[in-house]
Amino acid sequence: QVQLVESGGGLVQPGDSLTLSCAASRSILGGYSIAWFRQAGKEREPISCISSTETYYVESMKGRFAISVDNAKNTVYLRLNSLRPEDTAVYYCAALPNPLKCLVIRSRLRTQSDYAVYDYWGQGTQVTVSS
Repeated sequence: QVQLVESGGGLVQPGDSLTLSCAASRSILGGYSIAWFRQAGKEREPISCISSTETYYVESMKGRFAISVDNAKNTVYLRLNSLRPEDTAVYYCAALPNPLKCLVIRSRLRTQSDYAVYDYWGQGTQVTVSS
């Protein structure tokens, strides 16, 4: 059993940057990839994913976002740069079990079974970008 807790969100102005954290209750990257998603409406869309062997970004998310990990802290980070109002969303992290690869995050999350591909989800952290 693993708990994932996102933090770091808040209200920021356009152009600001934020670093979001996904803290795991124990070491997890040995058996999982950690992915970041965001949800502004009904659909939770993928952003990026990191494992012990790869880093992956959804093409549309490349450029302003950066994923990283501090293994000693069991924490995965998502750096959000040059934030725009359209980045306003709840940001989630999730644990994708091996041997599934980060590319899997491109699959749409539409049903409960889709979400269940990921063994663990955090509660989300709200990012609001507004002037």
